[in-house]
Amino acid sequence: MRIGFIFSQVWKGLRKNTSMMASVVLVTFVSLLFVGAAILFQEQIESAKNDWYDKVEVSVFMCPPQSTSAACAGGEASEAQIEDLRAFLEDGEVSKHIEQIYFETKEDAYEAFRKQLEDTAWADTIDAELMQSSFRLKLTDPTEDDIAVVSEMLSGQPGVESVVDQREQLKPLFNMLNRFTLIATILAVIMIVVSVLLIPATIRLSAMFRRNETEIMRYVGASNAFIQAPFILEGVISSLIGALLAIGGLYVVVEFFVHQWFADSWLKIVSSHDVLMLAPWLLLAAIAISALASFLALRRYTRV
Repeated sequence: MRIGFIFSQVWKGLRKNTSMMASVVLVTFVSLLFVGAAILFQEQIESAKNDWYDKVEVSVFMCPPQSTSAACAGGEASEAQIEDLRAFLEDGEVSKHIEQIYFETKEDAYEAFRKQLEDTAWADTIDAELMQSSFRLKLTDPTEDDIAVVSEMLSGQPGVESVVDQREQLKPLFNMLNRFTLIATILAVIMIVVSVLLIPATIRLSAMFRRNETEIMRYVGASNAFIQAPFILEGVISSLIGALLAIGGLYVVVEFFVHQWFADSWLKIVSSHDVLMLAPWLLLAAIAISALASFLALRRYTRV
């Protein structure tokens, strides 16, 4: 009887305050959409960082025919210098840090250059003789310490113009992506604050409109919990609807847009499975925020 009465009161409140409850649904939807998007975006950044950092290498560029570097004062790296460096990489002290060695000739570099710029006027501005050969090193443990050790050992070797850590070239990209995540997080926090302010206002209005009913319930000895339960449930149900809409929105975007856009990418892209794993946390957040906000709002209007 009591449970039936409580749910009848909830249904009555939802019908009478449709517009206000719709605003709670909308604000919760937008808030949790930003929260979910920020979490998924950060997961994608971490996944991409791990994938790329596993694939990036240390590049050792040999002296080209024309160079302003002091290390190349002797001119272009000779075949003997290239072979000496190869022997050092394979059998020297640095070899224990190296898992695999790739050598790119001047002709290979030229072909890669032309492929990148094949549709531009720059493709015909340089020939293979002006390119530089290089070694690409895949490290056994590509941590910053190991990369620093390898770079120090190879810098200054005869015929070496420069040693480049490709991770450093990726850092600006990841910094930019992290800023996007920060922006999404800030927007999510703002929207959560808005929802925390809106839900109590909505519940207060609902309680004020039904003040006569709550007064009667007090007179017949109803407890605070019994009086407050319908109003709290109204807020929780509205927030749960908003959370479900947010989860559905994230699922549709990830499943039908993100995967379509990045179908041919070698990166591991966030999937609908990640959305489903995130869903329970978004639902719990909606319940916790709405229940707490509703309870605090009702302390004044329904206390005995």
